Amino acid sequence: MGLDVPAGELALLAVAILAGGAVSVFLAGLFGVGGGGVIVPVLYEIFRVLGVADEVRMQLCVGTSLAIIIPTSFTSFMAHRARGALPVEFLRACEIPIIVGVVIGGLIAAFAPPSVFKLTFVVMAWLIALKMLFGRESWRLGDTLPGRGPMGLYGIVIGLYSSVMGVGGGSVATLVLMLYGTPIHVAVALAAGVGIVISIAGTIGYVLAGLPQQAIVPPLSIGYVSLLGVALMAPVTTLVAPYGAKLAHALPKRQLEIAFGCFMIAISLRFLVSLLW
Repeated sequence: MGLDVPAGELALLAVAILAGGAVSVFLAGLFGVGGGGVIVPVLYEIFRVLGVADEVRMQLCVGTSLAIIIPTSFTSFMAHRARGALPVEFLRACEIPIIVGVVIGGLIAAFAPPSVFKLTFVVMAWLIALKMLFGRESWRLGDTLPGRGPMGLYGIVIGLYSSVMGVGGGSVATLVLMLYGTPIHVAVALAAGVGIVISIAGTIGYVLAGLPQQAIVPPLSIGYVSLLGVALMAPVTTLVAPYGAKLAHALPKRQLEIAFGCFMIAISLRFLVSLLW
């Protein structure tokens, strides 16, 4: 693949990467998500302009997003944890099942068309948004988290969804926790911890899945991970994510739920448009 793009346009794209990275990690701290909902669309447009082949473009976006989310999720989780103790039993119960889900998602990435990634994101984003915007306290599956069996199933679903969509799993993890009576501020913090597990396992999976396509991915890429995208976006994580976490703890519960719901609708529309046109 050639890089015959004017220097001025490349400079603008670099600025777009940095701006998208700043926004994404702020959202990571605010909502406990890895920021992939912003990173993936930004990278998709960048790789489109650079002429990355359609058959690997979406997978490259997802894999690069997961790699970027590693420091984002860690920074966000530590910022939340610094504000109080967290019930980390949820993370311990879901850790292995989440990795299993991520591995399954990596296998899907090697064979599935891009439309599968986009459609999955749109459906899940709208379900989560409806719960956040219109859900009531009575919308619960229980007052406490279930046993290891159900938690294992939830972990697989969270890992699979995250691996397919290139997100940290915070949105689904937050939804599950809230359906079992976990306050949103605690749910958001735990969701950031989920993102650490998912991003590390997912990055390894996408590197391996993309190795057979090494000839058509952009230069400075390993499998489905663009080292250039990681190098430009990742450094801003340590600067911006703590501000998002600070705002999350300052917002009233209902305001945070509404903001989260609107955020999910907004990012789902981007993928819906790309599916239709």
